[in-house]
Amino acid sequence: MSLSVFDLFSIGVGPSSSHTVGPMRASAHFANTLLMAHEPSSITRVMVELYGSLALTGIGHGTDKAVLLGLEGEYPETVGLDKLSKRPAAIKEGDSLKLVGRYAVPFHFKNDVIFRKADVLPMHANGLRFVAYGKNEKLLMESVYYSIGGGFVVDGEGNPIGGTTALVEKQEPYPFRTFAELREHCEKNDLYIHQVMMANERCWRGEDAIREKLNDIWDVMRHCVDTGIHGEGILPGGLNVRRRAPGIYQSLRGTTNPERVSGAMDWLSVYAMAVNEENAGGGRVVTAPTNGAAGVIPAVLYYYLHHSRTPRADAIQVYLLTTGAIGMLYKHGASLSAAEVGCQGEVGVASSMAAAGYAALIGGTLNQIENAAEIAMEHHLGMTCDPIMGLVQIPCIERNAMGAIKAVGSAKLALHEAGTNIVSLDRVIATMLQTGKDMMSKYKETSLGGLAVNVPEC
Repeated sequence: MSLSVFDLFSIGVGPSSSHTVGPMRASAHFANTLLMAHEPSSITRVMVELYGSLALTGIGHGTDKAVLLGLEGEYPETVGLDKLSKRPAAIKEGDSLKLVGRYAVPFHFKNDVIFRKADVLPMHANGLRFVAYGKNEKLLMESVYYSIGGGFVVDGEGNPIGGTTALVEKQEPYPFRTFAELREHCEKNDLYIHQVMMANERCWRGEDAIREKLNDIWDVMRHCVDTGIHGEGILPGGLNVRRRAPGIYQSLRGTTNPERVSGAMDWLSVYAMAVNEENAGGGRVVTAPTNGAAGVIPAVLYYYLHHSRTPRADAIQVYLLTTGAIGMLYKHGASLSAAEVGCQGEVGVASSMAAAGYAALIGGTLNQIENAAEIAMEHHLGMTCDPIMGLVQIPCIERNAMGAIKAVGSAKLALHEAGTNIVSLDRVIATMLQTGKDMMSKYKETSLGGLAVNVPEC
């Protein structure tokens, strides 16, 4: 399957791309498909079954709310944040929902949303099964979907649902699935990575539209940082986690002691935490490439734009297209799903992407960009996903800060070298996938191991 950078960077809502964004898209797709095949008056029941990681951590990740809103025709890109926080509660307390927002269908949450915690569907740990019934319990429609990470959704046959390239499949001028193939395009045609990406993106839209859409993506990312560094309060979910980014930001701004002058690590940390506190609070974010890792890529670009003496004028385009290219390599060659490969597939991938993008911004060669991406992933290999209470808060928020720091550190380290890499990025991606396969399932977004069971719930 071909990919667009806008499949990787899509606008959604927190707290999870795989557990919130993907299930909402799957539910909306089922609801619309159902109504194309059957008269609304013939539908007497709609049932949803959540499997594997979706069942085990679904409540903490807001999967239940996402499914209800999706059935009512809402999409993560456009759903109102007020509706996100209020409408699911009304559905749970009532005895019906409005299919695609128009047709009342009997619905009882306790009976019609079933958490199959002990079962996993065959293709992926994040499975959903929808069933619609008519009069006399007649089966009208049954569909299976998988939320495979980063907001991507496939049906029971593995066919993509939604997204740019799922709707219009075209052959790009420079197709690639490995860095070796991407390198060949760059060297043969004397192109930078972002130029290869721009040429491929023109399969789906004009260059002006691409630039505008990239700016729109950055506007949402930037807004997350700006909002997050001023948003006080306690994050929802029951852990009583306090938003720390505003206090740290004010402390950094007020630093006057020369011995405590803030450096890159401080600013990168606060920018990344700001985004992920917004995500944990159910705000609107960009999957980059997932919601759980949404803070890394914005933090690095925000830092570059605000702390560089002379940032390049095309920084947004160069950075997002370069990071997008690296993200595609992981999407094709491994996974973006913590439920499949652990947090190395989320924060690890985001850090690798950001390292490549930052290296491109500060003048890295093709080899140095590859080396930066490789270094960042190398030091995330084996990272588990074990969120406490299934919430995207501990350790997720701080992990984004560490991922952003590692990204910039990896890029700077790579630029100190000539770019002769002993370990290629392709080999690291293959290693990440194998590591994820070897990882015990309890460490892959189930809240059945690690911090989730060894730290008292508070």
